[in-house]
Amino acid sequence: MHISRHDRVYQTLANIFLIILVVVIILPFLLLFISSITEEGTLVRDGYTLFPKELSLAAYKYIFVNSNKIFRAYAITIGVTIVGTALHLILSSMLAYPLSLKKLPGRNFFSFFVFFTMLFNGGLVPTYMMYSGTFHIKNTIFAMIVPGFLMSAVNVLLIRTYFSNNIPEALYEAAEVDGAGHFTVFTKIVLPLGKPILVTVGLFAGLGYWNDWTNGLYYITNTKLYSLQNLLNRILQDVQFLASNSTVAQSGAIVEMPTTAMSMGPLPSTSVRMAIAFIAMVPILILYPFLQKYFAKGIAMGAVKG
Repeated sequence: MHISRHDRVYQTLANIFLIILVVVIILPFLLLFISSITEEGTLVRDGYTLFPKELSLAAYKYIFVNSNKIFRAYAITIGVTIVGTALHLILSSMLAYPLSLKKLPGRNFFSFFVFFTMLFNGGLVPTYMMYSGTFHIKNTIFAMIVPGFLMSAVNVLLIRTYFSNNIPEALYEAAEVDGAGHFTVFTKIVLPLGKPILVTVGLFAGLGYWNDWTNGLYYITNTKLYSLQNLLNRILQDVQFLASNSTVAQSGAIVEMPTTAMSMGPLPSTSVRMAIAFIAMVPILILYPFLQKYFAKGIAMGAVKG
């Protein structure tokens, strides 16, 4: 097959552009990781660089000095993310399915009711009082699952639009002729055909649960129930506290920890921030490539039209 000179030039420019784009995307993550393993004095003196003069694992040693807390926080976060995402998908798809049916009485009213929640909410203080005073979920695992993430009007509308635009009415009619009820149609037809949008919405919900620390801040005071984000935030606060109450070296680069802080020597007050950020995002970076093929299709097909 002959390729014209114009097409070769276009293909070359497109490849160069995509290579530059990939480098721009990867570079911050690479810089973050290298900064987390850079010796504290070098990091403060030379700034962030891809080629540090001296490396050190002091930041990770400080974070994992109580590794049991890290592993427990990881287990809690993974459990909350899995359970919360599953419940989010179940409830959102069960609401989106009837809203996608043109025969549903009051369809526009219920759709507007869902949309209305995107514009107004009860506010932080009433929400806190309701969940902590009425439902008594404070210092329970439900405090990290229910508030703010269990349902999303945006995701419901995305799923509804996908179902409406990509599942033919003929399938519903054929299933009805065969005697299938709505539950059978939902589980045997709608959910399998809606896999792309469900994976996409699940990714959104999972990222929300994984990165959330506000629910833990508002509702969790028991340190044994800390999620990964809350624990890392607590570690960062401890680092800042120790740094502000310790003797600063003449260069201002190294902060000596007090003897009560497990005698770990120089405190990596800057690199530990980088290490915390890297630890928090590693699982998402590992998971995303496996879901990417559904992500683009789900967004394109689930976009609100008309």
